[in-house]
Amino acid sequence: MSTIDNKSYAKVVQNGVQAVETVQELHSTVYSAEDIFVLAHDQDRSDRIAEAANANEIGIKEEGMFSAIANLFRSRGDELRAKIVSLGFTETEAAFYEKELDLGKVLVIAKRTD
Repeated sequence: MSTIDNKSYAKVVQNGVQAVETVQELHSTVYSAEDIFVLAHDQDRSDRIAEAANANEIGIKEEGMFSAIANLFRSRGDELRAKIVSLGFTETEAAFYEKELDLGKVLVIAKRTD
């Protein structure tokens, strides 16, 4: 698990099963369900994993209205990078994680909101 700052963490896992396990581990720490996000390259896969893991997807609350609307016109890769950046990651980090998602991996992010 890599630290972005004192409040944010990201972990790339191989599949949905590992994502669910990682989310469960995070639930047993200081992170609440509202603090944990799951992201996969395929939107339907993100939906299924988030539901199974009791985690969130990155939405308007995290992205802001402008970015959420802009995502309607972006490629999936650009959209994923924008979502990752919206949680406090740099453009370089977002590009790295997006490449991992391209390979079929899943990104689990925990960001404290308090």
